[in-house]
Amino acid sequence: MNTDPIADLLTRIRNSSGANLSSCTIPYSKIKENILKILVEKSFVTKYEKVENKFPELVVQLEEGKTITLKRISKPGQRIYVKKDDLKRPLLSGLGVRIISTSKGLMTSEEAYKKDLGGEIICEVY
Repeated sequence: MNTDPIADLLTRIRNSSGANLSSCTIPYSKIKENILKILVEKSFVTKYEKVENKFPELVVQLEEGKTITLKRISKPGQRIYVKKDDLKRPLLSGLGVRIISTSKGLMTSEEAYKKDLGGEIICEVY
């Protein structure tokens, strides 16, 4: 049983990317779908779609030959929260993105900074 579904999502994408697979399948949840929306918007994954089976799934299309580094920051045992002033750009001179869970939903750290919001750091992607 998975105790951390977000870490499972990130691990499945990381493993599929490292194995040069073109797609991976992930069990569905709303937060996973919102994380994937941000990853598609920032061009880390090509696209995703929700497949309705007995148990809904998300099929994620990855860009072949492109490796993605996904790092879980806030974990179930240790939540990491930041204020608006503490938001900073992730590694690689701003080429990466931090996904923040705010009171207005999931968004990147840049969007949260512009909207003057803080929240829980979900993960870093670069």
